[in-house]
Amino acid sequence: MAQDRLYIFDTTLRDGEQSPGCSMRHDEKLHMARHLADLGVDLLEAGFPISSDGDFAAVKAIAQEITGGPVIAGLARCRAEDITAVVRSLENAPRKRIHVFLASSDIHLEYKLKISRQQALDQVGESVRHARQHADDIEFSAEDATRSDIDFLIQMINVAVENGATTINLPDTVGYTTPDETGCMFRTVRERIPGADKLIFSAHCHDDLGLAVANSLAAVEAGARQVECTINGIGERAGNAALEEVVTLLRVRSDRADVTTNIRHELLYPASQLLSSFISFGPAPNKAIVGANAFAHEAGIHQHGMLANPLCYEIMTPASVGQPCNKMVLGKHSGRRALAHHLVELGYKLEGPELDAFYHRFTTLADRKKNIYDQDLVALLSNRTESPTPTPAARFAKTQTAAQPTA
Repeated sequence: MAQDRLYIFDTTLRDGEQSPGCSMRHDEKLHMARHLADLGVDLLEAGFPISSDGDFAAVKAIAQEITGGPVIAGLARCRAEDITAVVRSLENAPRKRIHVFLASSDIHLEYKLKISRQQALDQVGESVRHARQHADDIEFSAEDATRSDIDFLIQMINVAVENGATTINLPDTVGYTTPDETGCMFRTVRERIPGADKLIFSAHCHDDLGLAVANSLAAVEAGARQVECTINGIGERAGNAALEEVVTLLRVRSDRADVTTNIRHELLYPASQLLSSFISFGPAPNKAIVGANAFAHEAGIHQHGMLANPLCYEIMTPASVGQPCNKMVLGKHSGRRALAHHLVELGYKLEGPELDAFYHRFTTLADRKKNIYDQDLVALLSNRTESPTPTPAARFAKTQTAAQPTA
């Protein structure tokens, strides 16, 4: 049986960029958009055109330049002026989507929008109908869907669909829901919306409780066929579902959801690094998939397993996501086997009692020093009473060094 197609909707340049520390210049947004297109995202939300002249210009430039690959989307509230701004910014896009949203939860309707449920339904119908006059591809998002009354949520979705929406997004706007609740919501909506099999249902999850990726998986398992996400998981507050985590999860655990994406996985790490160079921070070292320690091993037991067979402690290869290589990090938790292996890489082979004695000196140093570098190991070797016997690789390195002319 053929796998279902899962569409990856990247909102790094819209939801991601509007978070603190993530602003990008015009040229940086264009550069990032090119890389996202190469990465294979299906839809690229280029910005919120009505929000500023700069955002409008960036969306317009991206729509004009990214002519192959992803559909270019622009965000609009259920307001005529917002929709007009999106239409103008996307006029040169070969393939475009107008993304319209309105809150569906009572707390948003009462305190933020100060409108009734009926007024909300009227706005959705009028706005989606307006957008549909300018594009065939219309997405409607029910903001704060996970805290909405399910009957009213379904009523609002029906209005959007009746007026031309073809993609329905059910966002966990405040990162409140849990995976079982997410799955239940998507299944219920799909069961109760007429013609649901002709629609694409989308998940847009925030990470306030650390569940954005888990909730995205639950949505896919319940029939969602679009996931909205960002590189490095940047976004409002605690961020969005991280694109690299979502797509890698779905590939490594294909038993959980029989879907396929168009993503070129080997470009995930480069995308992360590129974004980090544009904004004010990079991913945490322990960040899954793209963090500096994602493929690093210090504990002796882990290092022993890695040397025997990397599958002991790695469920994917670094190369599969574009990471340079796995790293054996030497520290106080490292074992003799990893230390001996690294010494050979440096050109020195120690065995038996000689290795035991050196290992004792190494752990004593590691207890005092957080980071152990190659020069520390060489210093430990040169301070022994007997000089270590270099391997051919070490002798060659010495010869090459000696042959270099002095300044």
